[in-house]
Amino acid sequence: MLSDTERFWPAVGRTATFTVVALLFEVVLGMAVALLLWRPFKGQKWVRVAILMPLVATPVAVGMMWRLIFDPNIGLANQVLGWVGIGPQPWLAGQHSALPTTIFIDVWQWTPMVVLILLAGLTSLSDEPQEAARIDGASTWQRFRHVTLPLLMPTVIVAILLRGIDALKTFDILYATKGRGGGSFHEVETLNVYAYGLSFDYNEYGVSSTVLIIFFLIIIGSMWALTARRKEAHR
Repeated sequence: MLSDTERFWPAVGRTATFTVVALLFEVVLGMAVALLLWRPFKGQKWVRVAILMPLVATPVAVGMMWRLIFDPNIGLANQVLGWVGIGPQPWLAGQHSALPTTIFIDVWQWTPMVVLILLAGLTSLSDEPQEAARIDGASTWQRFRHVTLPLLMPTVIVAILLRGIDALKTFDILYATKGRGGGSFHEVETLNVYAYGLSFDYNEYGVSSTVLIIFFLIIIGSMWALTARRKEAHR
């Protein structure tokens, strides 16, 4: 199984790529949106509700919705590209486009979760450090870098922990969007998807169990490293 260079190791690479890239975008975008929603403004309540709407739908429903949007024949995405003179793209079927497209879908659905966590952390911060920095002449960027971010770091690590675990074990979105437009499952085959295929397509239950055990150890190791970083942030 470990010598399977055609499926196992590429699946490990896709799992790492999917998790790291999706998590990076979700944390950065989540931080930006949380900062925008931190201060009160007119219509803030409705903006918050709109941003959190993707969390209401189940991942399978989200995957099916985006599968229709990215359909190579009738999908809205290719119709929009046609309006600006760009040819149709194999969004979920292309060898080089399937994984980035599924990452985009994951970011669209789960960035609001990060926003929710970070916004809760921001609202719990005291205003005194911000006021002191403002009186000292610190710019907005300097206040964020030297005051807000260090105080918020424990909450950021919690968001990374929760979202990182979810991203590592993502399956439903990948399953719901697979095989469109002549594509196969292999373009988005992460360890979860690989283990599923071994069990239900090839009846290789022993090998599938081994893959899942290795996957579990990878998750435990990753979360242990992040937890250790969180303890350092509290010091």
